[in-house]
Amino acid sequence: MLREARGDRSMVEVAAAAGVSAETLRKIETGRAPTPAFFTVAALARSLGLSMDELAVHCTPLTV
Repeated sequence: MLREARGDRSMVEVAAAAGVSAETLRKIETGRAPTPAFFTVAALARSLGLSMDELAVHCTPLTV
């Protein structure tokens, strides 16, 4: 979802706006950081114009 929200903005640009390294963003986007810190995700969401609610809905598995 973060990668999709980034659109054509560069990884470096988004990472800098969120105050994280481009490598951290790369690891999150590729799944190599399976449990990123809450505040890292919150900063990325803010820099991408996403709400934490949107992320939670997208990342929470549906239960039947």
